[in-house]
Amino acid sequence: MHHRKTVDPGGASGRRARGELESGVLAALWAAHGPLTARQVRELLPGNLAYTTVLTILSRLYDKGMLVRHREGRGYAYEPARDEASHTAERMHTLLERGSDREAVLTRFVSELSEEDEQLLQRLLSGHDARDGAERFDERP
Repeated sequence: MHHRKTVDPGGASGRRARGELESGVLAALWAAHGPLTARQVRELLPGNLAYTTVLTILSRLYDKGMLVRHREGRGYAYEPARDEASHTAERMHTLLERGSDREAVLTRFVSELSEEDEQLLQRLLSGHDARDGAERFDERP
C-alpha cells in the first residue's frame, strides 16, 4: 500500500513558511528609507509572491504591532514600529525569559561569541561606548 505524504498548510511547515515570509518582509522594510506599499514590498522580495500574500503578511505584522501604517492613496504604506536592533533584542530577551536556567543560557551564549563580539559585549557592560565616538544607543522603552 502506497501512502501519500500530505502537508498541512496550518501545521509546522505552514508556520515556518509564514515566519520566513514575515522575516523577509521585515528585512525589506528595515532596508527601506521610508514607508513602502505592499506593491513596493513585493518587488523587493525574492520569488514571485502574489500581491495578496504580501498584503496578508503586512496585515498580520500590523496586527501584531510590528508595523505602523499610513494611508497612501486607496491603500497603506507600512514601516517597522521598531528598528531591527530593538526587534532582535526583544526577541532575545523573550527567549531568555522562557528558559528555565538563565545562567546556563547566558553562559552558553557568551561561550559561543566571536572574539570581536565578546570584546564588544565587555565594552558595553563596562559602560564604554563601543562605537568609537558615535552617540550612545537610545534608552527609550
